[in-house]
Amino acid sequence: MTLKEKVEKALESVRPHLQADGGNVELINVSEDGIVKVKLTGACGSCPMSAMTLQYGVTNAIKEVVPEVKEVQAI
Repeated sequence: MTLKEKVEKALESVRPHLQADGGNVELINVSEDGIVKVKLTGACGSCPMSAMTLQYGVTNAIKEVVPEVKEVQAI
């Protein structure tokens, strides 16, 4: 399984929570040095709490499943 596939699998675990609030997360890129770029969409894209959602929800979910990820960035 590639690094990108592992990250996508991790995102699947957090998506239902985002979708329940009218949002979602899209995987944009996974670099070979462990930098993941995602885009929060729907209600999450404009929510004032999106930074916390990214940090505590999305980042933690990814790093729990894919510890080799160094950083998650929102674009």
